[in-house]
Amino acid sequence: MTKVVSHSLFTDFDINLFKAGKHFKLYEKLGSHLIEVNGVKGTYFAVWAPSARSVSVVGDFNNWYEADHQLYVRWDGSGIWEGFVPDLGKGTLYKYIIHSTNHGVVTEKADPFARSCEHPPMTASVVWEDKHKWGDESWMKSRKEKNALDKPFAVYEVHLGSWKRKSNNDYMTYTEFAEDLVKYVKEMNFTHVEFMPIMEYPYDPSWGYQLTGYFAPTSRFGKPEGFKLLVDALHQNGIGVILDWVPSHFPEDAHGLGFFDGSHLYEHPDSRRGYHPDWKSLIFNYGRNEVRAFLISNAMFWLDQFHADALRVDAVASMLYLDYSRDEGQWEPNIYGNNENLEAISFIRELNETVYSSFEGIQMIAEESTSFSMVSKPVSMGGLGFGMKWMMGWMHDTLEYFKKEPIYRKHHQNDLTFSATYAFTENFMLPFSHDEVVYGKQSLLYRMPGDEWQRFANLRLLFGYMYTHPGANLIFMGGEFGQSSEWNFQKSLDWHLLQYDFHSGIQKLVKDLNKLYQEYPALYEKQFSPEGFQWIDYGDHQNSVLTYIRKGINPKENIYVACNFTPVPREKYRMGISKTGQLKEIFNSDDTKYGGSGMKNGTLKIGKTAWHGYDKSVEINIPPLGVVVFK
Repeated sequence: MTKVVSHSLFTDFDINLFKAGKHFKLYEKLGSHLIEVNGVKGTYFAVWAPSARSVSVVGDFNNWYEADHQLYVRWDGSGIWEGFVPDLGKGTLYKYIIHSTNHGVVTEKADPFARSCEHPPMTASVVWEDKHKWGDESWMKSRKEKNALDKPFAVYEVHLGSWKRKSNNDYMTYTEFAEDLVKYVKEMNFTHVEFMPIMEYPYDPSWGYQLTGYFAPTSRFGKPEGFKLLVDALHQNGIGVILDWVPSHFPEDAHGLGFFDGSHLYEHPDSRRGYHPDWKSLIFNYGRNEVRAFLISNAMFWLDQFHADALRVDAVASMLYLDYSRDEGQWEPNIYGNNENLEAISFIRELNETVYSSFEGIQMIAEESTSFSMVSKPVSMGGLGFGMKWMMGWMHDTLEYFKKEPIYRKHHQNDLTFSATYAFTENFMLPFSHDEVVYGKQSLLYRMPGDEWQRFANLRLLFGYMYTHPGANLIFMGGEFGQSSEWNFQKSLDWHLLQYDFHSGIQKLVKDLNKLYQEYPALYEKQFSPEGFQWIDYGDHQNSVLTYIRKGINPKENIYVACNFTPVPREKYRMGISKTGQLKEIFNSDDTKYGGSGMKNGTLKIGKTAWHGYDKSVEINIPPLGVVVFK
């Protein structure tokens, strides 16, 4: 086979942008690319390895023999090695062997920009390009409208490896998901799917949060065009796609980014900033221009090439703080003497400004667990520039409350009402995520107290309270039908449970809540604004009842919510109201079709008795462990 031909896809302008950390489409240049040079087809390779003495491409085409195909280093100090190998086609397996200037260190690495990877535990990169023809033009044109912050976000969080498996426990394929998963999500009235990381990862128990192939959909479920087909099918059915994205750390696997060219290339060289003790992983060097360009290019790649509608950025807190999960003496303060990682904060702001200005109608969502201020405020205001932030405090407080026996709940009502004091400091998404149903925490259903009926009633109440609380909503797969066991990433969800009425009742409830959320503008138009929420009464501790109003743009569209957190029915419960006329029940978690007792309200006449500080009131029935919604 012909040796390497000197060739480049880089212009001087590309190199200047790369060195400055401002080249945000590096995936068009670095990596492997099928091209034609002087009438000859082949593959162009380019890799960043500034501490290399030599770089060779090895693979199944040269029996992994490094002397045959050595790349050429550029003359401009960029540290990029490149070259064209004629007659090398799609599907070729390859890696880079790098001889470092660092004391003779030799590394064998997968391509950081590979578009496809071998199926783990194999670790080679694969020369690839796909020919998918997108059919989601209608979605992409209307995305700005559908994906806006004043529109519904009812998100279904999915781990593809365990949503559903074949009868022999083999994985389903992207193509099969494009049939089964899309149909299910549409039937359940979810507006968005959030995929736990689908970028290539070597270790199944990491659930995808330790990436080695940042530019390649995992080969576990098929080829890259298969994942494009899945995204396309979701879009054609009006469903948005959120991808989990992990710029916070990466694993030490030998073929990965760590110590790439015999130097600390991608990770910070100081272990106090470059090593994560909890996850035993490496932390990106956010102050290095080329690393920033790598990460921002990666975010751009998924939004550009795979039409993702949002990225949910994992473990933001670990990026923001120098002392995150570190004891005294294990971290060094910044130049101002405090614990904020200024380089990471600068990177996050640049990331958000770049992607929001590059793609119309996308969202960036932060999984951030601290009280760091202005996470979802614009960079121009001094914020981090995210569109939304997960409301981890609400999730923790709510689940802590719900696991208490109802008889004790009257002493803990502030666990629920406290969220209203900070609910509008950020644009919050309310998550019941995968992290809440693993590691001995039990499933959501089995976090609930009481006998079987009460467990299911509590879960229905939990979801009803969630969907009527200000903010967007996210439910991890299995929760929507009351999965009874903890999540197990090695097998399918327990779909057989749907043969039982209580489980199918939960599923019907979530389906109807998703519909309710989308049908009534008061639940989403001002979901991130204090103008969209008003207490009627948060002080009825003795009865463990909360009543509140959700407001949209049109006051006539206001809806009224009453929650009863005990199994004692509250009949003829008086609720203050400022309106005249009648109240109509539009949702009741105690409906018999959901497995409830069937305690209902007809159309109720509003009377003139003053109550709760209002000049009028109405008597309602609040079912046991139930939530009722009126219009």
